[in-house]
Amino acid sequence: MLIKKIMNNSKESLNVWNELMQQLSTNEKCHEIIRMSPLAFARLCELLRETGCIQDNRNAIVEEQVAKFLYILAHNVKNRTISFFFHPYGETISRHFHEVVRAIISLEDQFVRQPNGVDVQKQIASRNIFYPYFKDCVGVIDETHVHVKVSKYDAPRYRGRKEYTTQNVMAACGFDIRFTYVLAGWEGTASDSRVIKNALVRDDNLVILNGKVYYLCLMSSFQLRMNVKLKLLDSCVQENIICLMWDICYEVD
Repeated sequence: MLIKKIMNNSKESLNVWNELMQQLSTNEKCHEIIRMSPLAFARLCELLRETGCIQDNRNAIVEEQVAKFLYILAHNVKNRTISFFFHPYGETISRHFHEVVRAIISLEDQFVRQPNGVDVQKQIASRNIFYPYFKDCVGVIDETHVHVKVSKYDAPRYRGRKEYTTQNVMAACGFDIRFTYVLAGWEGTASDSRVIKNALVRDDNLVILNGKVYYLCLMSSFQLRMNVKLKLLDSCVQENIICLMWDICYEVD
C-alpha cells in the first residue's frame, strides 16, 4: 500500500503517480483491491481528469483520489480505514470521494445510453437459439436491494425484505452486459412493479420503443427464476396512458 505523501512540487507528484501506477500494474491482487484491471483503472482516471471535475492538487493526484473512491465502494470501508493507508484527514477523504462521484456522474451520457432499437443486437443475431425469437428484445431489467444509511425516522420505509435498510435499485442492460438505464433512490419497501412504473413515466424515463421488449428477471421465494417479458403496446404521453402486456413464464435455474 502507498503511504500518503505531501506533494509540494510537480516532481514529487510525478513520483507518487509512478509509484501508484507501478503498484497497480504489478500487484496480482489489483482486481481484488479496486475491482478493475490496471488498464481499466488508468483509462478511468484519464476520462475523469478530462472532465475537469477532479484535478491533481498538492494533497492528492487524480489516481490516488480514484483509488480511494474505488476501495471504499469495493470493500464498504469507513474514512478512518482509508486514512490508515493514505494518511489524509477524514474530511479530505470525504471531499475526494464526492468529487469523484460528481465526475463519474458527468460521464453518464457518454456511457449509459438507451438502445435505439434499430438494429438487432449481435449477441442475439449471431445465435440461432435466440434469433429470431428474441429479435425485438433490446435488453434485460432486474432490481436489487442496496444497503443504505438513513435516519431513524426514515428507517421503517427502507427496511423491507432485508433485515437492514436498503434502497430498491432498478437497472437495465443490453446483451453486451453494458448498463443502459439505472434508477436508484426508491425505499426498500417499494415493490418492484411500483419502481418500474415510475421508471416509465418520470422525466428521465426508461424508453421502450413501440414493438420492442425488455426481459425482467425476478427471483421468487421458491428459488425459481421467473422471466417476465415486458412489452410496450402503446404509449400516449399526452394522456399519460401506458398499456403494458405481461407474458410470464417460469423456468427452474
